[in-house]
Amino acid sequence: MNAQEPTKIHNVPAHVAIIMDGNGRWAQARGLDRSAGHVEGVATVRRITEQASESGVKYLTLYTFSTENWNRPKEEVDALMMLIVTAIERETPDLIKNNVCLTTIGDMARMPEFAAVRLRECMRRTSHCTGLTLVLALSYSSRWEILEAVKSIVSDAVAGQLAPADIDAELFASRLTTAGMPDPDLLIRTGGDMRVSNFLLYQIAYTELIVTQTYWPDYSKEDFKQHLAEFCKRQRRFGMTGEQVKSAGNNMNK
Repeated sequence: MNAQEPTKIHNVPAHVAIIMDGNGRWAQARGLDRSAGHVEGVATVRRITEQASESGVKYLTLYTFSTENWNRPKEEVDALMMLIVTAIERETPDLIKNNVCLTTIGDMARMPEFAAVRLRECMRRTSHCTGLTLVLALSYSSRWEILEAVKSIVSDAVAGQLAPADIDAELFASRLTTAGMPDPDLLIRTGGDMRVSNFLLYQIAYTELIVTQTYWPDYSKEDFKQHLAEFCKRQRRFGMTGEQVKSAGNNMNK
Protein backbone atom coordinates (compact mmCIF):
# COMPACT_ATOMS: atom_id res chain seq x y z
CA MET A 1 0.00 0.00 0.00
CA ASN A 2 1.52 3.32 -1.09
CA ALA A 3 0.76 6.02 1.49
CA GLN A 4 1.48 8.68 -1.12
CA GLU A 5 -1.21 7.45 -3.51
CA PRO A 6 -4.51 7.19 -1.61
CA THR A 7 -6.43 7.36 -4.90
CA LYS A 8 -5.37 3.74 -5.42
CA ILE A 9 -6.82 2.64 -2.08
CA HIS A 10 -10.31 1.19 -2.33
CA ASN A 11 -11.80 2.79 0.77
CA VAL A 12 -10.93 6.48 0.45
CA PRO A 13 -13.38 8.34 2.74
CA ALA A 14 -16.44 9.65 0.95
CA HIS A 15 -16.73 12.61 3.30
CA VAL A 16 -13.83 14.41 4.97
CA ALA A 17 -14.45 17.25 7.43
CA ILE A 18 -11.66 19.58 8.52
CA ILE A 19 -11.34 22.00 11.43
CA MET A 20 -8.91 24.49 9.91
CA ASP A 21 -7.13 25.75 13.00
CA GLY A 22 -3.90 27.64 13.57
CA ASN A 23 -4.05 30.58 11.15
CA GLY A 24 -3.58 33.16 13.91
CA ARG A 25 -0.84 31.23 15.69
CA TRP A 26 0.96 30.67 12.38
CA ALA A 27 1.01 34.45 11.81
CA GLN A 28 1.98 35.34 15.37
CA ALA A 29 4.91 32.90 15.27
CA ARG A 30 6.21 34.91 12.31
CA GLY A 31 5.60 38.31 13.86
CA LEU A 32 2.73 38.99 11.47
CA ASP A 33 -0.80 40.25 11.97
CA ARG A 34 -3.42 37.50 12.43
CA SER A 35 -4.97 38.47 9.10
CA ALA A 36 -1.83 37.27 7.33
CA GLY A 37 -2.53 33.79 8.65
CA HIS A 38 -6.07 33.88 7.27
CA VAL A 39 -4.77 34.96 3.86
CA GLU A 40 -2.25 32.12 3.84
CA GLY A 41 -4.97 29.74 4.97
CA VAL A 42 -6.96 30.49 1.80
CA ALA A 43 -4.10 29.06 -0.28
CA THR A 44 -4.30 25.89 1.80
CA VAL A 45 -8.02 25.60 1.12
CA ARG A 46 -7.28 25.65 -2.59
CA ARG A 47 -4.62 22.94 -2.53
CA ILE A 48 -6.54 20.64 -0.18
CA THR A 49 -9.70 21.02 -2.28
CA GLU A 50 -7.66 20.07 -5.33
CA GLN A 51 -6.18 17.05 -3.57
CA ALA A 52 -9.53 15.91 -2.20
CA SER A 53 -10.99 16.01 -5.69
CA GLU A 54 -8.03 14.12 -7.17
CA SER A 55 -8.20 11.50 -4.41
CA GLY A 56 -11.85 10.67 -5.03
CA VAL A 57 -13.36 12.30 -1.93
CA LYS A 58 -17.00 13.15 -2.60
CA TYR A 59 -17.63 15.72 0.16
CA LEU A 60 -15.14 18.07 1.80
CA THR A 61 -16.58 20.11 4.67
CA LEU A 62 -14.43 22.96 5.99
CA TYR A 63 -15.14 24.68 9.31
CA THR A 64 -14.73 28.18 7.94
CA PHE A 65 -16.44 30.47 10.45
CA SER A 66 -18.26 29.43 13.62
CA THR A 67 -21.07 31.26 15.37
CA GLU A 68 -18.60 31.79 18.22
CA ASN A 69 -16.28 33.58 15.79
CA TRP A 70 -18.77 36.47 15.70
CA ASN A 71 -17.38 37.34 19.15
CA ARG A 72 -13.94 38.14 17.74
CA PRO A 73 -12.85 41.78 17.27
CA LYS A 74 -15.04 43.47 14.65
CA GLU A 75 -12.02 44.40 12.53
CA GLU A 76 -10.98 40.75 12.28
CA VAL A 77 -14.52 39.59 11.53
CA ASP A 78 -15.00 42.20 8.79
CA ALA A 79 -11.66 41.27 7.23
CA LEU A 80 -12.53 37.57 7.36
CA MET A 81 -15.89 38.10 5.66
CA MET A 82 -14.31 40.08 2.85
CA LEU A 83 -11.48 37.57 2.49
CA ILE A 84 -13.88 34.62 2.32
CA VAL A 85 -16.16 36.01 -0.36
CA THR A 86 -13.33 37.50 -2.41
CA ALA A 87 -11.41 34.23 -2.37
CA ILE A 88 -14.45 32.18 -3.33
CA GLU A 89 -15.32 34.53 -6.20
CA ARG A 90 -11.73 34.30 -7.43
CA GLU A 91 -11.75 30.50 -7.23
CA THR A 92 -15.20 29.93 -8.74
CA PRO A 93 -13.97 29.57 -12.35
CA ASP A 94 -11.50 26.90 -11.24
CA LEU A 95 -14.19 25.17 -9.17
CA ILE A 96 -16.32 24.95 -12.30
CA LYS A 97 -13.35 23.78 -14.37
CA ASN A 98 -12.68 21.01 -11.85
CA ASN A 99 -16.37 20.05 -11.54
CA VAL A 100 -16.56 21.13 -7.88
CA CYS A 101 -19.95 22.10 -6.47
CA LEU A 102 -19.90 24.75 -3.72
CA THR A 103 -22.45 24.81 -0.92
CA THR A 104 -22.70 26.12 2.64
CA ILE A 105 -24.11 25.05 5.99
CA GLY A 106 -24.83 27.41 8.86
CA ASP A 107 -26.92 30.40 9.89
CA MET A 108 -26.65 32.45 6.73
CA ALA A 109 -29.16 34.94 8.13
CA ARG A 110 -26.36 36.29 10.34
CA MET A 111 -24.00 36.82 7.41
CA PRO A 112 -23.53 40.37 6.14
CA GLU A 113 -25.81 40.95 3.15
CA PHE A 114 -22.93 41.63 0.76
CA ALA A 115 -21.32 38.31 1.71
CA ALA A 116 -24.51 36.27 1.53
CA VAL A 117 -25.45 37.64 -1.89
CA ARG A 118 -22.03 37.01 -3.39
CA LEU A 119 -21.78 33.52 -1.89
CA ARG A 120 -25.19 32.56 -3.24
CA GLU A 121 -24.09 33.64 -6.71
CA CYS A 122 -20.97 31.45 -6.50
CA MET A 123 -23.12 28.52 -5.40
CA ARG A 124 -25.50 29.11 -8.29
CA ARG A 125 -22.64 29.13 -10.79
CA THR A 126 -21.28 25.79 -9.53
CA SER A 127 -24.64 24.10 -8.91
CA HIS A 128 -24.39 22.01 -12.10
CA CYS A 129 -21.05 20.44 -11.08
CA THR A 130 -21.16 16.74 -10.21
CA GLY A 131 -17.72 16.01 -8.78
CA LEU A 132 -16.51 16.95 -5.30
CA THR A 133 -18.97 18.92 -3.16
CA LEU A 134 -17.12 21.61 -1.22
CA VAL A 135 -19.11 22.49 1.90
CA LEU A 136 -18.23 25.68 3.77
CA ALA A 137 -19.48 25.74 7.35
CA LEU A 138 -20.16 29.46 7.75
CA SER A 139 -21.75 31.05 10.80
CA TYR A 140 -22.08 27.43 11.89
CA SER A 141 -22.48 25.79 15.28
CA SER A 142 -23.66 22.25 15.88
CA ARG A 143 -25.73 23.23 18.91
CA TRP A 144 -27.49 25.89 16.81
CA GLU A 145 -28.10 23.32 14.08
CA ILE A 146 -29.52 20.73 16.50
CA LEU A 147 -31.80 23.29 18.15
CA GLU A 148 -33.09 24.41 14.74
CA ALA A 149 -33.83 20.79 13.83
CA VAL A 150 -35.73 20.31 17.09
CA LYS A 151 -37.74 23.48 16.52
CA SER A 152 -38.65 22.30 13.02
CA ILE A 153 -39.83 18.92 14.27
CA VAL A 154 -41.79 20.42 17.20
CA SER A 155 -43.45 22.90 14.86
CA ASP A 156 -44.67 20.09 12.60
CA ALA A 157 -45.82 18.07 15.62
CA VAL A 158 -47.81 21.00 17.00
CA ALA A 159 -49.39 21.47 13.59
CA GLY A 160 -50.48 17.83 13.62
CA GLN A 161 -48.17 16.90 10.75
CA LEU A 162 -46.03 14.55 12.87
CA ALA A 163 -46.76 11.99 15.55
CA PRO A 164 -44.13 11.09 18.17
CA ALA A 165 -43.82 7.65 16.58
CA ASP A 166 -42.79 9.31 13.31
CA ILE A 167 -39.66 10.83 14.86
CA ASP A 168 -36.62 8.67 14.27
CA ALA A 169 -32.95 9.14 13.43
CA GLU A 170 -33.66 9.40 9.71
CA LEU A 171 -36.24 12.14 10.20
CA PHE A 172 -33.99 14.04 12.59
CA ALA A 173 -31.04 13.88 10.15
CA SER A 174 -33.30 15.25 7.41
CA ARG A 175 -33.79 18.44 9.44
CA LEU A 176 -30.07 19.12 9.83
CA THR A 177 -28.20 21.45 7.49
CA THR A 178 -26.27 18.41 6.21
CA ALA A 179 -29.44 16.66 5.02
CA GLY A 180 -28.66 14.58 1.96
CA MET A 181 -24.95 14.30 2.75
CA PRO A 182 -23.28 11.21 4.23
CA ASP A 183 -21.88 11.62 7.71
CA PRO A 184 -18.15 12.41 7.73
CA ASP A 185 -15.92 9.33 7.59
CA LEU A 186 -12.88 11.30 8.69
CA LEU A 187 -12.45 14.47 10.74
CA ILE A 188 -9.06 16.18 10.60
CA ARG A 189 -8.10 18.97 12.99
CA THR A 190 -5.00 21.05 12.35
CA GLY A 191 -3.24 23.12 15.01
CA GLY A 192 -3.01 20.44 17.67
CA ASP A 193 -6.01 21.22 19.91
CA MET A 194 -7.82 18.10 21.13
CA ARG A 195 -11.44 19.17 20.83
CA VAL A 196 -14.21 19.23 18.21
CA SER A 197 -15.30 22.82 18.87
CA ASN A 198 -19.05 22.50 18.35
CA PHE A 199 -18.59 21.07 14.84
CA LEU A 200 -20.96 18.45 13.39
CA LEU A 201 -21.59 16.93 16.82
CA TYR A 202 -24.49 14.74 15.69
CA GLN A 203 -22.87 13.71 12.42
CA ILE A 204 -19.46 12.62 13.79
CA ALA A 205 -20.77 9.95 16.17
CA TYR A 206 -18.68 7.28 14.40
CA THR A 207 -16.23 9.47 12.51
CA GLU A 208 -12.52 8.64 12.60
CA LEU A 209 -10.44 11.47 14.11
CA ILE A 210 -6.97 12.72 13.23
CA VAL A 211 -5.32 15.66 15.00
CA THR A 212 -2.12 17.15 13.62
CA GLN A 213 0.14 19.74 15.24
CA THR A 214 0.61 21.40 11.84
CA TYR A 215 -1.02 24.82 11.56
CA TRP A 216 -3.53 25.12 8.72
CA PRO A 217 -1.39 27.45 6.54
CA ASP A 218 1.38 24.82 6.54
CA TYR A 219 -0.93 21.84 5.91
CA SER A 220 0.13 20.28 2.62
CA LYS A 221 -1.21 17.94 -0.01
CA GLU A 222 1.24 15.34 1.26
CA ASP A 223 -0.15 15.75 4.78
CA PHE A 224 -3.67 15.23 3.46
CA LYS A 225 -2.70 12.17 1.43
CA GLN A 226 -0.94 10.71 4.45
CA HIS A 227 -4.08 11.19 6.54
CA LEU A 228 -6.26 9.56 3.90
CA ALA A 229 -3.88 6.61 3.90
CA GLU A 230 -4.02 6.42 7.70
CA PHE A 231 -7.81 6.39 7.58
CA CYS A 232 -7.74 3.51 5.12
CA LYS A 233 -5.73 1.39 7.56
CA ARG A 234 -8.27 1.77 10.36
CA GLN A 235 -11.00 -0.74 11.15
CA ARG A 236 -14.34 0.97 11.67
CA ARG A 237 -16.36 -1.20 14.05
CA PHE A 238 -19.52 0.89 14.66
CA GLY A 239 -20.05 -0.83 18.03
CA MET A 240 -19.30 -4.33 16.73
CA THR A 241 -16.29 -6.48 17.49
CA GLY A 242 -13.39 -6.70 15.10
CA GLU A 243 -14.34 -10.30 14.29
CA GLN A 244 -17.89 -9.26 13.39
CA VAL A 245 -16.60 -6.56 11.07
CA LYS A 246 -14.28 -9.02 9.32
CA SER A 247 -17.10 -11.53 8.97
CA ALA A 248 -19.45 -8.92 7.52
CA GLY A 249 -16.75 -7.83 5.07
CA ASN A 250 -16.11 -11.39 3.98
CA ASN A 251 -19.80 -11.97 3.42
CA MET A 252 -20.08 -8.81 1.33
CA ASN A 253 -17.20 -9.96 -0.86
CA LYS A 254 -18.78 -13.35 -1.63
